[in-house]
Amino acid sequence: MTKGKEIDITRKRWSYLKIFVGIISFIFVANSLLFAELVTFQREYVYQASEVDSKVSSRAVALEQVKRLLLEELGTYLESKTEIKNFDLTKDQITTLTAGIVKTEIIDEKWDGKVYALKAKIAANPDEVAKSVDNLRKDHSKTKELEETRKKADNAMKEIERLKKELEKEKAEKKLSLKGTVEEKVDKIIKEVVPGAIKMKQFDDAIKNLSAIDWFEKGYASGVAGNHKEAAEAFTMAIELNPRDMDSYINRAIAYDNLNDYENAIKDYTVVLKANPDDAYILYFRGNALFNIGRKEEAIRDYKAAARLGNEKAQEYLDSQGIRW
Repeated sequence: MTKGKEIDITRKRWSYLKIFVGIISFIFVANSLLFAELVTFQREYVYQASEVDSKVSSRAVALEQVKRLLLEELGTYLESKTEIKNFDLTKDQITTLTAGIVKTEIIDEKWDGKVYALKAKIAANPDEVAKSVDNLRKDHSKTKELEETRKKADNAMKEIERLKKELEKEKAEKKLSLKGTVEEKVDKIIKEVVPGAIKMKQFDDAIKNLSAIDWFEKGYASGVAGNHKEAAEAFTMAIELNPRDMDSYINRAIAYDNLNDYENAIKDYTVVLKANPDDAYILYFRGNALFNIGRKEEAIRDYKAAARLGNEKAQEYLDSQGIRW
């Protein structure tokens, strides 16, 4: 009986101790946040819409432009920080890496049918950003991925500008007259209307690609911050806008892996492997996901394929299990 009371008292003391530790931890975290150096940059961009622009296209361009201004400003600030200086990075490299770390927050946006005004900000703890930049710069595959993402954004902007100029020029030059026979009318429509419609479709696709890149970078930044659910949702938006972008599938699969949602991770890895069956990296990671849900035979098959393609981790695992590959 006494022993039972002693156990009960011990449990109570343990409960109080946990509460006390929790309070101390909370105070520590709160103080850390309170004294963290949070730097905020705010910019506004006003986009003058052309005759071929819509609200959607105007917003996409305005958002990309304001984000560039903010990232450049943050890059200039970080360039002066001692830690960043030690990394021996150019300003462009800093800007590229921070695009995958920080998120742009929209403060206000207005559209009157002709002008799209967008105000946004970036708030970041320079010390935390420096740590993330250090981790990313050491990972060459991630650095390359972010560099390619910024190149995609640059190419999308150039394509948008090119198509916009061509569409505006054609619109100004063409005064379609549907006189003559039916055959002549059809011929005029084919020669004058169809090419314009094709270019307009290309313009819309370029706008979607630009928006997809924005969602990709949001997802990447969320993943770096450990918000994997948010990352998966952002990559899903990127895929909806550009279903052909394999990088979004790969990163969503990684987010699903981190959420222990292996079934969905396998689906995304499979999409990527259909496009590139000899990707040893993806084969290995799909093998891991398959293994985690008990589909061991399929996992071993992926490990073997990855090992034959040179994946060292797959080779090490198979060798440790005495499995020939």
